Amino acid sequence: QVQVSESGGGAVHTGGSLRLSCAASGLTFSSYSVGWFRQGPGKEREFVAAISWSGRHVEYTDSVKGRFTISRENWKNTVYLQMLSLKPEDTAVYYCGVVNLGAGTTSQEWKYDYWGQGTQVTVSS
Repeated sequence: QVQVSESGGGAVHTGGSLRLSCAASGLTFSSYSVGWFRQGPGKEREFVAAISWSGRHVEYTDSVKGRFTISRENWKNTVYLQMLSLKPEDTAVYYCGVVNLGAGTTSQEWKYDYWGQGTQVTVSS
């Protein structure tokens, strides 16, 4: 069975950094695009970043461009989200989703096939 798991969340002060990891099993990881979404308190889940199966294509929501970097290491079935210069508005539960697109990325939540349970990121001011 397919399992997706996030890790690396925690609590930091404004300006701090965290690196989230998304690991998957039960599928051919290198065939899937991977996206990060987040849901802050009282907010809807929103797209953060995504990376294609090849790593060639990436996309980010405007609010994290220049601060967050998504990458993947297919040999260990892991995608990372390096988060720098964290702000209180980044506080959220971060979710990893995987989707078999064949190519490219998508920011459309409904297209993702499998999800992890999320990891909490808290940024204090």
